[in-house]
Amino acid sequence: MTRKSTLWVGVAAVLFLGAVGIELLGRVRAENKLAETTRQAAIPVVRVTAPQVGAPDQDLSLPGNTQPFSDSAIYARTSGYVKKWLADIGMQVKRGDVLAEIDSPEIDQQLLSARADLATAQANAKLAEVTSDRYSGLYKTDSVTKQERDNAVGAFDASRATVQAREADVARLERLQSFEKVTAPFDGVVTARNTDIGNLVDAGAAASGRELFHMAAIKTLRIYVAVPEPFARVARSEAPATVTFDAFPGQKFSGRVARNANAIDSVARTLTVEVDVDNPDGRIMPGAYGFVHFALSGARQTYTIPANTLLFRAEGLRVGVVRDNKAVLVPIAIDRDYGDKVEVLSGLNPDDKVILDPSDSLISGTPVKIDDKGRTPPT
Repeated sequence: MTRKSTLWVGVAAVLFLGAVGIELLGRVRAENKLAETTRQAAIPVVRVTAPQVGAPDQDLSLPGNTQPFSDSAIYARTSGYVKKWLADIGMQVKRGDVLAEIDSPEIDQQLLSARADLATAQANAKLAEVTSDRYSGLYKTDSVTKQERDNAVGAFDASRATVQAREADVARLERLQSFEKVTAPFDGVVTARNTDIGNLVDAGAAASGRELFHMAAIKTLRIYVAVPEPFARVARSEAPATVTFDAFPGQKFSGRVARNANAIDSVARTLTVEVDVDNPDGRIMPGAYGFVHFALSGARQTYTIPANTLLFRAEGLRVGVVRDNKAVLVPIAIDRDYGDKVEVLSGLNPDDKVILDPSDSLISGTPVKIDDKGRTPPT
């Protein structure tokens, strides 16, 4: 073989080895690219959302029975027969208005007798006073003894005491006679009349007595509600409240917290609260069933997230958040459930990226990629 032939063989061998090397390098690069593509494809793609600061406006709605501001049963204070009645159910009356008159002849006669006894006692006292003055003057001239003077003065003192007793008796009977007119104790409406002309009535509210009238003050109404212990903070004095009634659909009445018990019921775990509602036109009737609404928004710093972000684990409630391209399971505490959303009390920050529809197998430290196209705006 000539030198020229040997050279051409060497060149061919070099070219062959170069082609083989290039092919092997391409295969290695292709395998590396395939491995990287496979690794990237194995990283789950997640959609995320940001927590919304604050919770939706919501109120605490509690049932309650409407009661009049004042409610009174009216009985006779003197015994006798009903002469006439001047007020019937539904009538608006003022304090001091006469509701009925009672004929009590026994009291009238006793008063006449007491006044006659008073006149007699006053006459005796006047005579005793004259006698006392005369004996006191005679005693100075030694015309009567000291004993006689003292007897006259004592008789006068006794006469004055008798007059005072007769005056008290007359005042008592005049007071009883004034009760022959049954009057309204406050401004309000008559809700019941249980008497009629000619009825015999007894004084007092004993078993033998019978309620003549029933009155209610309805210009302002009271509503008592039991506020659960976790929401007792909204029932502070003078706090505003809104009241609704089924009888007035779509209408809201303004009220305010007048007072509360300042003590939690140890059995029911509730706070008794009185809400007063103005009722100047009398539209709302006592006994009406209504609902008292307290505003709850703004009481605490909370966040709201969709319900499909929650993970229920044995160790407690969790959500997945993306941090440094990895999923992190964060424990949270929730307050209110709105159905499609929940209010989170603790565990989240406003800049967290919360994973939507997380896999049940998701664990902390798992690499994830955020689907920018599927990113969900804040709820």
